[in-house]
Amino acid sequence: MNMTLRQLFAPALLTVALMPLAFSAHADHHNSASIDREAMQERMEERRQEVYQRAGLSEEQQTALNEAHAEHRDAMLSLREEHQAQVAEILTEEEQQALRDAMRDMHAEKHGERRHGEGSHGKRDHERRGHHDESAEESTAE
Repeated sequence: MNMTLRQLFAPALLTVALMPLAFSAHADHHNSASIDREAMQERMEERRQEVYQRAGLSEEQQTALNEAHAEHRDAMLSLREEHQAQVAEILTEEEQQALRDAMRDMHAEKHGERRHGEGSHGKRDHERRGHHDESAEESTAE
């Protein structure tokens, strides 16, 4: 089967284009669950400082890395806001909600399969853990 590059990469590009919506829907979920973001940021900062100390980084290096991290975070927030504005120009609020709902449903289906199935790697994962299911092998051979 000969596939063009467009056919090959179209699903991946669509996924990349929709990811910020998924993160937005995921963030909305967490906001409604009232996660204490300040406490989470404090824990992340404490962990980062511990990593810096274990790595033996100087105060100057730690400060430079913290500044780089802050710049990166700010750039990502700005980019997310820009993307959300672009999406708002393309889709109505109802269409955006329908898209978020569809993505949430697909996410739930995927994770539901993982809990009841063998994971994303199927038989290979199962065999790596030392289990070999002959019935699974027979069903894949058909």
